[in-house]
Amino acid sequence: MNIWTEKSISLANQKNYLDLLYKVYPMAVNLRREIQPEVQNRIKAYLDNADKKNLLLTLLEQEVFPIKDSYVAYLKRDKGAIDRNPNTVDRLFGMLVEMGFDEIIEKTTTPKETNRQIGPLFKRWVSSGALGTPVTNSPKEFLTYKGSIIFNSGDQAMSDFAKENLGYDHNKGLDFIAKFNNKYILAETKFLTDFGGHQNAQFNDAISTMKSNLSRTTHDVKIISILDGVLYIKGNHKMMNSLSSFNDNDVVISAVLLRDYLYSI
Repeated sequence: MNIWTEKSISLANQKNYLDLLYKVYPMAVNLRREIQPEVQNRIKAYLDNADKKNLLLTLLEQEVFPIKDSYVAYLKRDKGAIDRNPNTVDRLFGMLVEMGFDEIIEKTTTPKETNRQIGPLFKRWVSSGALGTPVTNSPKEFLTYKGSIIFNSGDQAMSDFAKENLGYDHNKGLDFIAKFNNKYILAETKFLTDFGGHQNAQFNDAISTMKSNLSRTTHDVKIISILDGVLYIKGNHKMMNSLSSFNDNDVVISAVLLRDYLYSI
């Protein structure tokens, strides 16, 4: 096992790992979504007057539809289907009447899930200068800069840059690209909040990126995995078993230790 993976496991099990990680992934209070009073008034009027079409059209414009129903996604993409499918409209309207106005508003303004907030936080942390080196979103500046520097842009832009310049040939976007002592570091990042199912798939995605082959390049390039969360909890679980099977060349590291790793290169 790579020493930085060992350090990450030790950090998570012996020190204030979560307190340190909060600097990278500060979870915001889950504030409720908002619906303007004027829109709420329209919803109530349409509901009271049994104006089924306008009620559905107004609710379909909101970020969250108050009913979990497989047919709603279709109506969101083809609102003309409301006129062609009266039985579906009657069914949904009946459910909305049964809910009542207050519950409709409560469901429509439900807070965003925490895991939907995680994605941009790592890049925001990098942009803050927390890693102690310049950060740019300019590919040209990144390539020509003489010292250590980080390229921080959108996932696709970073993936395209790595494919064009650094021999990256994998089908996943990248979250991190850095140049330290003329060595290029590429990574996908994940905050794994639980075991099983989707989280195991996220873990596998990051590992697949780390183990992907590089095409021919004139640069010295290394792909690592910047992972945080439950994978470092000691025990007989899939993520820890995978970590234990990796060799010294497989760098799986917590974002908390990323700065130390980069300056050790």
